[in-house]
Amino acid sequence: MAFHNQLGKAGEELACDYLITQGFTIRETNWRVGKLEIDIVAHKPGTDKLHIVEVKTRASDEHYDPMRAITAVKKRNLVAAANAYVRYSHVQMAVQYDVVIVVGRGPDFKFQYIPNAFQPALRTYR
Repeated sequence: MAFHNQLGKAGEELACDYLITQGFTIRETNWRVGKLEIDIVAHKPGTDKLHIVEVKTRASDEHYDPMRAITAVKKRNLVAAANAYVRYSHVQMAVQYDVVIVVGRGPDFKFQYIPNAFQPALRTYR
């Protein structure tokens, strides 16, 4: 497995571990529909929110802010994947889009959880 794939997998495992310690139930990891993917689908029991969690893992943030990787296209794809998940799973909860940023190598990761990191764009009809 290539280094960036190993790093990404480690970041997603770290994110899942963190969410579990915060009381979340992990419903899915790496859920796919077509070419779209959701890194983590989570729910906190007792709430009415489904959390769609995008994990960005980088070896270093020295010259690049990992949050910049959440582009408009990435957001649209996450929203489309979340809509497909809600339909497929018959979920009747509000959806919240969270981001987890993991930076580092090995055991010395910096970790940042950003709840409600973005809202989907509203569509207007003419």
